[in-house]
Amino acid sequence: MASWWSRIAIAEVSLGVILASGCGGMGSMGSTSGTSSPVTASGEWTWVSGSNAVEQNGSYGSLGVAASTNTPGARSGGVGWTDTAGNLWLFGGRSAQVGGQCRQYDPLCTAGTNAWFNDLWKYSNGQWTWMGGSDTTDQPGVYGTMGTAASTNTPGARYGAVSWTDGTGDFWLFGGNGYDAQGNAGELNDLWRYHAGQWTWMGGANHVQQAGVYGQLGVAGATNYPGSRAHAVGAVDAAGDFWLFGGKGCDGTGNCFFALNDLWKYSGGEWTWMGGTKTASPGLAGVYGTEGVGAPGNMIGGRYRAAGWMDGTENLWIFGGAGYDDSNYNIAELDDFWQFGGGKWTWMGGPANQIDVLGIYGSEGVGAAANIPGSRDSGMTWTDNSGNLWFFGGEGFGSTYTSHIDSTFNDLWRYSNGQWTWMSGYGVEGQPGSYGTEGKPAAANVPGSRRSGVTWTDAAGRLWLFGGMGVGSQGKVGYLNDLWVYQP
Repeated sequence: MASWWSRIAIAEVSLGVILASGCGGMGSMGSTSGTSSPVTASGEWTWVSGSNAVEQNGSYGSLGVAASTNTPGARSGGVGWTDTAGNLWLFGGRSAQVGGQCRQYDPLCTAGTNAWFNDLWKYSNGQWTWMGGSDTTDQPGVYGTMGTAASTNTPGARYGAVSWTDGTGDFWLFGGNGYDAQGNAGELNDLWRYHAGQWTWMGGANHVQQAGVYGQLGVAGATNYPGSRAHAVGAVDAAGDFWLFGGKGCDGTGNCFFALNDLWKYSGGEWTWMGGTKTASPGLAGVYGTEGVGAPGNMIGGRYRAAGWMDGTENLWIFGGAGYDDSNYNIAELDDFWQFGGGKWTWMGGPANQIDVLGIYGSEGVGAAANIPGSRDSGMTWTDNSGNLWFFGGEGFGSTYTSHIDSTFNDLWRYSNGQWTWMSGYGVEGQPGSYGTEGKPAAANVPGSRRSGVTWTDAAGRLWLFGGMGVGSQGKVGYLNDLWVYQP
């Protein structure tokens, strides 16, 4: 049976609404000189800032002015970057409003709004600074002229976008579920660059629900473009090229709200369709082949809110997500593990024909070939300085599943040398956070269960986590605005 969140997501497809986010932003490595240096200890979490309660308002202060009292409001589905000075940056996300009603804590929300953000924040030297965008929700994009930076340009409010930092330190933002130039809400395929304090609309449409233009497989083209989508996987290779996989959105025929399995590369200002299917449909099933053996006929199934990263040998890895296995025509949480390299997909582990699978934890801190997180979507990921994947929480299945209304987790995993290791947290859903004392690491500290937080990795290899939708210290479920750091 699909989890509660998957069942809600499936129901909302018919309404044309896509729920909040995927994998959060993939962290980029940079110097730690710009971040504060909280006390950390190997294998322990430190609560750095924000509230240990759910559903907290933002405190914006003055635009461009850092202050100890500033903090972004609670949210999930935002994205993040790390700049060349090591500062952490946060953009957008969603919060507050469910089912046409505003939650009591959100004074900016009015019935009929979505409570999506387009605010831009910087975290440096222990303080947050509101750097741009609006301090109110549901703002349309201001696109200006394509290719021309302007101080008035800003992406519209959105969640479930993908982001990356290029080799020069510029920030890039693609797609998500949000608002276009006309104030219409839906999936986007706009591409933005943030440089020297200004946004530039670099490509894609300034309105929602755009079909993809695929061109010829493996051939870059000025007119090629991925369709509108949210909750995709994004990763950057050693050459600085950006890779985009899947998500939920529009295929090459303009059919939207499907789980996609197309693979794209952005390089030199052009998009190249690298694999997958350009015509999606309900039930875009995978072709698994033989485990561990790449083949031209292998094909990963359509999915969104998956985890993904690029390894040191230029292979793209995908784990889980909400989507289709080899035979099932209902979206549910997946537990399969894939690698793309040399132009071929390889099924690397996890079940090929099962959904909603329980995890195998083994012993904490001990890797084993049999270990694997349970079926999961909306988990949070990092890549450390050794190229290992770290995976935290998400929505789905742990060591058990008891159909709680919030089936999120706070288990932390590392994937290294072909094995998963359970590093901390619990395999039971709905765990409250154990915050300890702000600024002090402790073995007992652990963030509460959550999905769709924002992640960063700093040059020291520390893993940073902000917000998401989950459980605070008192066991209440809602949006979070806590900031954590973990020292591997």
